[in-house]
Amino acid sequence: QVQLVESGGGLVQPGGSLRLSCAASGRTSSSYKMGWFRQAPGKERDLVTSIGWSTGITYYADSVKGRFTISRDNAKNTVYLQMNSLKPEDTAVYYCAARRVGVLSWEYWGQGTQVTVSS
Repeated sequence: QVQLVESGGGLVQPGGSLRLSCAASGRTSSSYKMGWFRQAPGKERDLVTSIGWSTGITYYADSVKGRFTISRDNAKNTVYLQMNSLKPEDTAVYYCAARRVGVLSWEYWGQGTQVTVSS
């Protein structure tokens, strides 16, 4: 089992920045892929970005390319999502997720953290 705990959400004005953190504990290992999803009211939960825990290879959805950056700190077992130039359409609950490499579905989820972009 892997436990994920997100933090760092909040209210920010358009154009502002936030950094989300996802602390992983339990049976973590380098053979995991970590991801950030988001879900806006009335919409599906979508993958925003992901990173290979050992490879560092990243993926970004087109909507966040050039604005969001995912990173990880192996020593702290923590994944970060730096969000810059935030837009109102970035408003959503953001979830951290993890899956083992080779497993197609995301296996572990955090509780989510609300990000609201509004003036």
